[in-house]
Amino acid sequence: MEPSNKNNTYLLVINGKPQGPFNIDELRKHNIKPGDFVRTSYMDDYKEAHEIAELRELLGFSEQALIPQYFGSFDQRLLASALDWFFVAGICIVIAFVASLFVTDKTLRLSIALSLFVLIPIVKFIYHIIMESSAKQATYGKQILGIKVCDLQGYRISFAHATGRNLAKLISVLTLFIGYLFSFFNKQQQCLHDMIAGTLVVKDRLF
Repeated sequence: MEPSNKNNTYLLVINGKPQGPFNIDELRKHNIKPGDFVRTSYMDDYKEAHEIAELRELLGFSEQALIPQYFGSFDQRLLASALDWFFVAGICIVIAFVASLFVTDKTLRLSIALSLFVLIPIVKFIYHIIMESSAKQATYGKQILGIKVCDLQGYRISFAHATGRNLAKLISVLTLFIGYLFSFFNKQQQCLHDMIAGTLVVKDRLF
């Protein structure tokens, strides 16, 4: 839920530059449009005016479907994936190492080490689902690269939707990773699993 902003003010992007801050009455005088970008102190990034409940209520806007226009490139997605593998594998290896310190049996130690080959992919699968359906809409790797996952209208996906998207990645992998190369042949830079799940990887809007 969005915090109340009735006693605060908004920055308004005018001709590509943030100006203000303005209160609601001043926004009216600037003839603010639903698609104008605004931001206040509690917001992490700029949003279109129609996305903010208070502005819809006070200025009579209706919430519109978003049409994403800036998509995460293949190299951004690849680097984000590499970072996520590094984070997840690093944590799992540290946990396995600490566990092995309390084990004296060599066979059991070997079993713990070998279990990482199964444990790491499972943890990464769950990690992607949780993070991509969270408020951030992105794993830590994607957040570092400034990209996030959304549906075809630009909205946050649900836990179930994120699960379907990550299961669909198996198809991209089973095609000898050709499914990932689909991103080079469509304007929205969707991989095969994105097409199947109806998702996009978009760039965060930053000013």
